[in-house]
Amino acid sequence: MSAALSITDLRVTFKTLLGEVQAVRGVSLDVQPGEVVGVVGESGSGKSVSFLAVMGLLPKSAKITGSAKVNDIELIGASPKVLRKARGGSIAMIFQDPLSALNPVHRVGAQIVEMLQAHQSIGKDEAMTRAVELLDIVGIPQPKQRARQYAHEFSGGMRQRVMIAMAIANDPKVLIADEPTTALDVTVQAQILEVMERIRRDLGTAVVLITHDLGVVARIADRVQVMYAGRPVERGLVLPVFEHPSHPYTQGLLASLPGAGRERLQPIPGAPPNMLQPPSGCAFRARCPHAIAACAEIMPDLMQVGVSETACIRAEELELQR
Repeated sequence: MSAALSITDLRVTFKTLLGEVQAVRGVSLDVQPGEVVGVVGESGSGKSVSFLAVMGLLPKSAKITGSAKVNDIELIGASPKVLRKARGGSIAMIFQDPLSALNPVHRVGAQIVEMLQAHQSIGKDEAMTRAVELLDIVGIPQPKQRARQYAHEFSGGMRQRVMIAMAIANDPKVLIADEPTTALDVTVQAQILEVMERIRRDLGTAVVLITHDLGVVARIADRVQVMYAGRPVERGLVLPVFEHPSHPYTQGLLASLPGAGRERLQPIPGAPPNMLQPPSGCAFRARCPHAIAACAEIMPDLMQVGVSETACIRAEELELQR
């Protein structure tokens, strides 16, 4: 099956007064139609920047190399015309803060109409009918009345539903959700995730879920990619990876979560590296309890170890010791 989204060796650097920040340092990922892939890691690990680069939404100060294809359309280095056609048509994004993403002076229905008319030859009345249908699909009650309201008249969960309705308006092949449940209470989170699961199931949309919440990934995702210091360090099916992680960083993330019978949390010591001057070799070595001298010399690529692909030169050795 051809991947809905194919990313190969994506790299992003930002020029600053202090030098170049190497935000993304070689990300590759294929997402199949109807698949949900969770992308997790600490703040600053390159999760959101990677997919903003794919969408062509980074500032001009960003230097982007590599490849990102949707429907065999190359997005990296594409012209503004190609990007405008692809965004919202072939690939769409749900942003972390729906209140700032929605226009406060236009009615919600009008914003969905604008999205439809930007990509389809459709009249205003027909587009409004479709906008009401989309609001109904994502579970907004009284969608006809709600379409005439403004973003500030919606709750946080309802605004996120509006963002999802706009994102799926033109049946995109790929949906990127950047922290879609942040700042929502547990009940509303569950409702938003249910909407996304239904979209994946009914429309066959490929979903990339960027999040800090490993519980959300465990619930909805098929595969997970763990990132650290701009690089993927572990990738595989969600349940096997969470039950038997191979990379020390993934092990540390899972050990730091509260759980039944766990008296004391185990934080990961230290802090992420300065990406103005990334360390040689493995970027996690300063925080890793298993680091050896060779870790400072070799930057490991993902390789199959146990149930997952892991970027650690000692992964096979440590696997045998477990």
